[in-house]
Amino acid sequence: MFKSKIIVVKIGGSTLGQHDTTIEDLVTLQQKRVPVVVVHGGGNAVTDWLTRLNIPTRFVQGLRVTDSDTLRVVTAVLAGLINKELVSEIGKRGGKAVGISGVDGLVVTGKNKNRELGLTAEELTCNPRLLRVLLNNGYMPVIASICLNEELTGREEINLLNVNGDTIAAQIAASLKASKLIFLTDVPGIYDNSKQVISRIDTGTARTMIESGTAAGGMIAKLEASLIASQKVALTRIIDGRVDHALLDEIEGKGKGTTIVN
Repeated sequence: MFKSKIIVVKIGGSTLGQHDTTIEDLVTLQQKRVPVVVVHGGGNAVTDWLTRLNIPTRFVQGLRVTDSDTLRVVTAVLAGLINKELVSEIGKRGGKAVGISGVDGLVVTGKNKNRELGLTAEELTCNPRLLRVLLNNGYMPVIASICLNEELTGREEINLLNVNGDTIAAQIAASLKASKLIFLTDVPGIYDNSKQVISRIDTGTARTMIESGTAAGGMIAKLEASLIASQKVALTRIIDGRVDHALLDEIEGKGKGTTIVN
């Protein structure tokens, strides 16, 4: 059994590059026996492949509208290409990782409620049993944001659903009762109306920022995810993943960014 409390880290494609230190930091944490669960996005890569295949892309409030063709590409890119590249990079640096999606072991299931977003999951349910097995055996779960459609009718061509990476990370963190949920982003944190980084907000303020329109684009999903996580997770952090060793600095209490608390 692991002795430290679990940390869930959400990484996006925009924060991973040739000179990025996130993988190095993850391996270092594992070697220090810190149990880490990684959830990854990859929206930029998905958009790139959709463009190559002449499949149009549309977003609603920062979330991708997913039809059946888009879902096939999302699944192939996230659960295939990006997931295995991440696992490979962790292994090359001496880490032990297992790449899965929310479908594997039925870790995450969801319902397709908002038809405006197409084949996108909402009302997620998480069973963390597989994740605990992996952690207990010294592996770092690396999870792609795809889940099984809970409401199977037998009529669907494909029974998978796209899931916003921030949302699935929050649900996983809550189910594991993680000590911390960390979003590695491509911005320094949450901005106020004066474009200054807010160092600390509570969930009530987060709701107000969403409803008032102060938050925009992808930051809406992160704030909404923080509200999901707040049910079981003590705090959520939004930090700039482009900064060298941002993750290690965060764990050591030297990180900058925005803290969201209950």
